[in-house]
Amino acid sequence: GPIAFIALAAPQIAQRLQRARATSPLTAAWTGALLLLAADYAAQHLFYPRQLPVGVVTICIGGLYLLWLLLRQTGGAKP
Repeated sequence: GPIAFIALAAPQIAQRLQRARATSPLTAAWTGALLLLAADYAAQHLFYPRQLPVGVVTICIGGLYLLWLLLRQTGGAKP
């Protein structure tokens, strides 16, 4: 589901944060945990008193991340 996207995005985000060719599994795991924690917190508190499913927030985060990657790859946005 949408939460599984974090497993795909976390290593890529960790790699870019470290500015390294590769990242350790531990760093990717911590990045994924922090992403899921932030998404869960946002899902519970962003539209208080209503709560969103955490999957909706991870889809939004993932969509924005993929859009940023595409723009960066095509030269539409400078890093």
